[in-house]
Amino acid sequence: LGLQPQVCHLNEGHAAFAILERAFCFMNETSQPFDVALAVTRAGNLFTTHTAVAAGFDCFTPLLIHQYLGEYAKKKLGISFHQFLALGRKDPDNESENFNMAYLAIRGSSSVNGVSRLHGEVSRHMFEPLFPQWPTIEVPVGYITNGVHMPTWDSKEADIVWTEACGKDRWLGMNKTIEQDIRRTSDERLWEMRTNSCKILIDFTNEHFSKQLLSTGFSNESAEQVKFLLDPNVLTLGFARRFATYKRPNLLLHDSQRLIRLLTNPEFPVQLILAGKAHPADQEGQDLIKEWVQFIRQNKFNLPIVFLVDYDMQVSENLVQGVDVWINTPRRPWEASGTSGMKVLVNGGINFSELDGWWAEAYTSKVGWALGDGNEHQDNDVLDDIEAEQLYDILEQEVVPEFYHRNDKGLPTNWISRMRESMAELTPRFSADRTVREYTEQHYMPAATSYQERAANKGKIGAKIIDWQHKLEQKWDSIRFGEVRFTTIGNQYKFEVEIYFDDLDPDALKVELFANGIDGEPPLVHEMIRTSKSDGLTNVYNYTALTTTTRPAINYTARVIPYFPNVSVPLEISKIKWQR
Repeated sequence: LGLQPQVCHLNEGHAAFAILERAFCFMNETSQPFDVALAVTRAGNLFTTHTAVAAGFDCFTPLLIHQYLGEYAKKKLGISFHQFLALGRKDPDNESENFNMAYLAIRGSSSVNGVSRLHGEVSRHMFEPLFPQWPTIEVPVGYITNGVHMPTWDSKEADIVWTEACGKDRWLGMNKTIEQDIRRTSDERLWEMRTNSCKILIDFTNEHFSKQLLSTGFSNESAEQVKFLLDPNVLTLGFARRFATYKRPNLLLHDSQRLIRLLTNPEFPVQLILAGKAHPADQEGQDLIKEWVQFIRQNKFNLPIVFLVDYDMQVSENLVQGVDVWINTPRRPWEASGTSGMKVLVNGGINFSELDGWWAEAYTSKVGWALGDGNEHQDNDVLDDIEAEQLYDILEQEVVPEFYHRNDKGLPTNWISRMRESMAELTPRFSADRTVREYTEQHYMPAATSYQERAANKGKIGAKIIDWQHKLEQKWDSIRFGEVRFTTIGNQYKFEVEIYFDDLDPDALKVELFANGIDGEPPLVHEMIRTSKSDGLTNVYNYTALTTTTRPAINYTARVIPYFPNVSVPLEISKIKWQR
């Protein structure tokens, strides 16, 4: 295409081989060796992981890597096969370890992020083995929570309401008062939007389900009967996504008789629309779909419940535009982010979800309902029992009564209040506008600048970085701590420490004072200042730092880490030495 990209955004480890080819292109342009080319080009690479379990990463056997990339490593990259495999291994010397694409992505990028706040925490634990001796909280994985493209998912009815309140360009980052503007929309207008959108969904679903039955051999009579199965005036729950065991799509079936009572309550009825697919190789996921289909057929299509096959964008669009409540029941913390629930926000749909992925940071009692206690649990069977009970309880005692509690105008005012708050507070936060802005400001622009700096003069800075890294690798074990002392001066501690650097340049290192965070807070890190050189000793320096006395002095530990301007530590070099 003739493009010369400065930034390469790798979404998941599948794309990680692009790191190698990007370095190879720089080698061709500058005649630099592979390690320098990688040091330069990684400055412009960003790796976003979407996987919440280590088993989700692509891993290949050494034999397979050699078959397809052995010659590439030797002839194009100019490195040994052992060096190539080391890029994708935790332990470079473990000949039986497979090649992990996520590890390659990390070793070829200047920043790494997860796709929700919780997923960032989960990813730090997963990648902790690559950063030995570093505290988990300092494993270099941040997060930018996903968002969805609201104009793709808003209904015609919702678009009109949002335009009336906030203008046509509301999702372009130009409307700074969108939250306040949508809150001024009246109860009557919001409820009109919801009822019209729900009617469109019910008409679509009844017709789609009727055609579905005909195509699978059911009689014309059965197909005609289901055209009137769902009612636009009934509370509509929606559940649609890839069917996989960790998503627990059958949690609502945990007590089938209780579900039937919920669906057939003559005073406060509920209806359920499901859709989704399983991976062709996922037999367990396919079995979950069969369980729903059998449940529906066993009840001879007399229950207000529909499973739509051939799940696609059209089905998804109709569902998120028309459902009243979006159900999501993954097993925490396996949902990296989740975006299906974000798509109902713009349409006034309300989320009832496990406190996982994006919902763990979005949920408040004003905007929806939460499943689970916000913690991870080991016994899945017991957890499923507990959370299925909680799911039924909240539906029966909170969701259903709130929907049907109407004022003298026939409006469910508490429900509309929850709708309005969800639309106002969450829609801007979980839109693609916010996500792209954060990626641009936090990653793309800094990465472009860093890449330009390292690529200048045919990678001169990159060569210096490699030289710095090699020296540290060779001499790291010779660094030693002398005596660590502290004195109390008023409400401060003054810490002093001697560091023996052997023949390493002290400017190539940083000395810090560290204390673990308390109750989930970030750690306290104070850079220590080099004050003097110890008399009569070769390359031994004194460092000092002041801290408050709010923490006991024993909580603090000195450490040495690598330092080079604009190099990400520990991502680009994971060396660290602690005071013993």
